[in-house]
Amino acid sequence: MTESMNETAAMPPVAKCEPTRREFHGDVFEDDYEWLRDKESAAVQDYVAAENRYCDRRMAHLEGFRHTLFEELKAHVEETDMSVPTRVNDYWYFTRTQQGKQYGVQCRMPVRGADDWDPPVVDPQGAPGSMPGEQIVFDANVESEGHDFFRLGGLDLSHDGRWLLYGVDVKGDERYDFRIRDLASRTEDGGPVELPERFDGIGGASFTPDGKWVFWVELDDSWRPCAIWRHQVGTPTDADVCVYREQDERFWVGVGISFDERSIVIGTGSKTTTEVLMLPVATPEGEFQAFIPRQQDVEYDVSFACFEGAGEHGEDVPLAVVYHNASNPNFEIDVIDMRDHEPPYRLGEGVCVAAGSPYGCEHGEPDRPITEAYFDPVNPAILQGAHGLGIEGIGLHRHFVTLSYRSDGQAHVAYMTKTDAAADFLAGRPWRFVELLPPPLENDWDMVAADRADETGDHGETLWTGADGVRPADHTSSSDGASDDHLPGETRRLYTIGTGGNPSYDAPRMRYSFASYTRPGELHEIDPVTGRDTLLKRATVLGDFDPRDYMERRVWITARDGERIPVSLVWHRDFPAQDSPMFITGYGAYEISSDPGFSVSRLSMLDRGVLYAVPHIRGGGEMGRAWYEQGRRLNKKHSFEDFVDATRALEEAHLADPRRTVANGGSAGGLLMGVVANMAPECYAGIEADVPFVDALTSILDPDLPLTVTEWDEWGDPLHDPEVYRYMKSYTPYENAPLTVADAADFPRIFITTSMNDTRVLYVEPLKWLARLQAAGVDAVAKIEVEAGHGGISGRYKQWEEVSYENAWCMDVMHLAR
Repeated sequence: MTESMNETAAMPPVAKCEPTRREFHGDVFEDDYEWLRDKESAAVQDYVAAENRYCDRRMAHLEGFRHTLFEELKAHVEETDMSVPTRVNDYWYFTRTQQGKQYGVQCRMPVRGADDWDPPVVDPQGAPGSMPGEQIVFDANVESEGHDFFRLGGLDLSHDGRWLLYGVDVKGDERYDFRIRDLASRTEDGGPVELPERFDGIGGASFTPDGKWVFWVELDDSWRPCAIWRHQVGTPTDADVCVYREQDERFWVGVGISFDERSIVIGTGSKTTTEVLMLPVATPEGEFQAFIPRQQDVEYDVSFACFEGAGEHGEDVPLAVVYHNASNPNFEIDVIDMRDHEPPYRLGEGVCVAAGSPYGCEHGEPDRPITEAYFDPVNPAILQGAHGLGIEGIGLHRHFVTLSYRSDGQAHVAYMTKTDAAADFLAGRPWRFVELLPPPLENDWDMVAADRADETGDHGETLWTGADGVRPADHTSSSDGASDDHLPGETRRLYTIGTGGNPSYDAPRMRYSFASYTRPGELHEIDPVTGRDTLLKRATVLGDFDPRDYMERRVWITARDGERIPVSLVWHRDFPAQDSPMFITGYGAYEISSDPGFSVSRLSMLDRGVLYAVPHIRGGGEMGRAWYEQGRRLNKKHSFEDFVDATRALEEAHLADPRRTVANGGSAGGLLMGVVANMAPECYAGIEADVPFVDALTSILDPDLPLTVTEWDEWGDPLHDPEVYRYMKSYTPYENAPLTVADAADFPRIFITTSMNDTRVLYVEPLKWLARLQAAGVDAVAKIEVEAGHGGISGRYKQWEEVSYENAWCMDVMHLAR
């Protein structure tokens, strides 16, 4: 490997060619750059340093613009702030952030009494520990001193709040070192008192409620969480006992405490199969028992609750709540009355209170369209007629019940009182859930007006036009409910909503959060009896930001196989979406949905006229299990085709200009980027691939690499299946990258990010891809983090600098770097 000394020409480093023969299923591939896998070799380290110097030279002209973007981002952020206190047992917990500090500070204040459910008033500008009774639980700024990288791997507290179990990662390799801290004591110099036990290089850990036992997760050499160990606090760790070991290499394990704090729970699962083992917390040295033995390709979870005082004589009605897909691929929720029910249990017992749509699913009704309206007599009224219905979970608290589900490509939440749930259950009728709709923003464009034509948006704003001033409807159609529901006061923002802020079973009111692409996150509290909705906090965006200045819409494009693909669009209302520079991003894997969310850093793009687009491609979970199944294994190419077809549809509709279109994706979305660059280079001026999984076939063929065997359920097993091998080789970016200057003539510019300590997508994948692209003359650069992992660098200011760096490159490609 040599590096050009011509600073003006800024030629890339030349990686040496050292062919390695790979042969499987009669196919031979000569890999010129496999030598880059030797991370500790001087040649690899020299090459990494040379590529970083090359990147620095290529990015030097953007230094001023990067600074501008960083300052714009920072100017929008309330740097000194705090979260809304959340009650857990006898304390209110909250996080403070301070100007100039990289990390948050975890703090708490004692509750004022057993019935104290109103958060204390805390000065958000105050220093940590400044309020009467306020205690610092964990200050990551102090703990991170002396480390270039720092990530918290979990905080767990004993029920009385005295003992803190915490884990940190200072390398980025997702192996955490856990310690136990006594929050009731201090050393002579004022520092924290820690117990001598150390749990180094583990995957996670959990206390029993009394703080007397720790159950922790062992990682094997492939970074797979493979076993659970029991530790008695106050004893040497070499006396710890392994209580469960997972022998199937496709499965990961984890451990925690059940919501009712009555059971220690081990969860083990592959991509398609799960099993739950339980042990009463009262007998931590007992034997774990499977609630229901695992069944191949069946996923389930279980929790326990009760209907307080709902029995015939005022007694409690104990319940087992089982979430599973044994008979419904999009999951159902069964509630079992435990008064007259003894183990063993089986999936499908009890009363089904919600069921997903089987349409389009491999193990359901594959010939029916995913988007066909679904009706089921067991379902609540709000689920009848839903499209792409997937059930995602239920939560039973003392005073309310929540239901999470997906429909029409978006997340939804419903709720009802516990009293009504008990009555419906005992009467054998569908539960009377009410959908939770976030309140509209006053004077917002999302308030429905029936007198506007859809072609120009519902309020006269310009959505898009063709060259002749007529909207080209051949490729896209509006489908966000804006034009056909006309529900007064309903928000039509493309929001994400969830109920994750309810850790206390006894809380009388339900918290929920939501955000859209253009509306900052809000935390609300709703009274389930009266329906009264109270705003607890809205994320502050400083400066002249007004969410009403930004538009967002859901459109649907038709993919090449006829499937309709939802695409989210965001833009500034002063810049009509017409031949715009476009930033288009996607993921499409692991049934992970690319849901709407607010981003301060995105504003700098939108304010310069960029159209932000998110195709919700198959392989994700936006339209339920069938959406995932149609974009994995031997259907994986649908993900890539959907993304390209969405890009072309938006460009042919004159919403976006291909000469100023930049695509982005990370990890599995980085694989997507590599494929679409090969498949449709003419659609993109530039591609940003973050920690990209671009040498997928090489990795999936090696069962000794981290995570490989667990990935076979997602991608297929090319090691043992020739058909999977051939299919993967036909799309993997590294094998299909251009080889000559002629091949690369129309290839987009490429910007790659990767980290040397990444354990999910090893650094060698993007580096091999980079070397091959550069050898063919592709304009490709890479920013390689030496001290970081899969999630990139740590610390909020460093992360702001990083996103400004990346956005500067993207906007330079769009000709907006000014």
